[in-house]
Amino acid sequence: MSTRPIEIMDTTLRDGEQTSGVSFSATEKLTLAKELLLKLKVDRIEVASARVSKGEFDAVKEITTWAKSAGLLDRVEVLTFVDKGVSLDWMVEAGATVQNLLTKGSLNHLTHQLRKTPEQHFADIEATIKDAQSRGITTNVYLEDWSNGMRNSEEYVLRYLDFLNTQPIKRVLLPDTLGILTYKETGKFIKKLIKRYPNLHFDFHAHNDYDLSVANVMEAIESGVQGLHLTINGMGERAGNAPMASVIAIIKDFLSDQVRINVEEKSLYRVSKLTENFSGFNIPVNKPVVGENVFTQTAGIHADGDIKKNLYYNDLLPERFDRKRKYALGKTSGKANIEKNLKELGWGDLPSDQIKRITQKIIELGDKKKFITQEDLPFIVSDVLDLDFDRKVVVESYSLTSSKGRIRPAAVVGISIDGEFFEEVAQGDGQFDAFMNALRKIYEKNNLEVPKLTDYVVRIPPGSSSDALCNTVISWKIGNKEFTTHGLDSDQIVSSIQATEKMLNLILLDVFLDKS
Repeated sequence: MSTRPIEIMDTTLRDGEQTSGVSFSATEKLTLAKELLLKLKVDRIEVASARVSKGEFDAVKEITTWAKSAGLLDRVEVLTFVDKGVSLDWMVEAGATVQNLLTKGSLNHLTHQLRKTPEQHFADIEATIKDAQSRGITTNVYLEDWSNGMRNSEEYVLRYLDFLNTQPIKRVLLPDTLGILTYKETGKFIKKLIKRYPNLHFDFHAHNDYDLSVANVMEAIESGVQGLHLTINGMGERAGNAPMASVIAIIKDFLSDQVRINVEEKSLYRVSKLTENFSGFNIPVNKPVVGENVFTQTAGIHADGDIKKNLYYNDLLPERFDRKRKYALGKTSGKANIEKNLKELGWGDLPSDQIKRITQKIIELGDKKKFITQEDLPFIVSDVLDLDFDRKVVVESYSLTSSKGRIRPAAVVGISIDGEFFEEVAQGDGQFDAFMNALRKIYEKNNLEVPKLTDYVVRIPPGSSSDALCNTVISWKIGNKEFTTHGLDSDQIVSSIQATEKMLNLILLDVFLDKS
């Protein structure tokens, strides 16, 4: 059975940037544009709205300059408006050559927002398209509020498309602007338009207000649509747009007998994390394909099934997305979970009775809501089995002072390294910062390196009250290795020091997860 190509247009840099609180810098936009076109290999990118700001103009100028040199300028698109050529002037100056012209796809929007007749609107659009053509600009046309238009003023939509069918345009873009469509409506509406206008190219642009964007995209594909608009991590206004990763996985696994795409799925996670870092828009841990938990088995029975016959695998294998499967440690962990983690640390040959005792200890810690990672295992093993795995670095003592005014917080820190005691005093911007400064002094005198702290998070276990335990999670980087340590105490500073002590031992013992 032959397949038809379908274009993937990413609109993270335009529609995705309408996520509340998100604003990409020009450098970030250029970096993401390169990643999207060169690494993820989407067909097109929508990078901005015309006339928004000088910063937006500068970003588009940088992107178009690069894209032109790379032979990709025709794949860079800008949202424009029916504004007597003002948007087109902006585009020409910014170096863009493809406009996505925003027009009214429902009679309700036309009547109450523009307060024009269809004839007046069509005449304005025709003049804009003609102007664009004279400037060498390709035109795609958005039918804003198209989904409500088909529901409530279908006669107007068809009349409008009859007009567009006579115009020199490349694509018609059909947005479910308010995310109101059901998949049945999506299929019905798109099939009708494709049958009536076989020579027009239709893109579908889904929003996720009812959490139906992916279902609607599937139906649009099966109904014959030729292009899709998606965003990284489902970013976008309100509940966001159809998420790139989910849609690409669905096309590969369920619709590959109908359509073919160019997107490189191995790059999805990389681009997703880069977008998360630039936007500050955190990916939910349970987000399909790119969430931190989606390839993590928690229940022991699942790990056991994976060992015996991959019983709990599906087609979404983590390797497809350049990721790895993990087996969580906690109160639901079974023997199989523990064995898998121990094996990765080189302790795969421990006797079953010892593994049983380790498992019991992890379950006990899990009942206390302690967050357990693979990096904790050496210490748990040492505690439970009394192995020759003593801590080489011990924070023996410390005194921390808070302050107000010109006096900075200070710390006196005493630690032992391989049994030898060292003490230093330092100041800092806070108590923990002062502690770390004193620690660095000790390490510098011993020609040792303290890793760079890259992230610091304090969590209170769910359901806790004012006397809650603090779970401090600190991320570190040394060389090309990144790892995380945790501390748990009723005092935030104490839990931070616990996490730091674990880090100091890990770098001396060189016990790391393989992050390559």
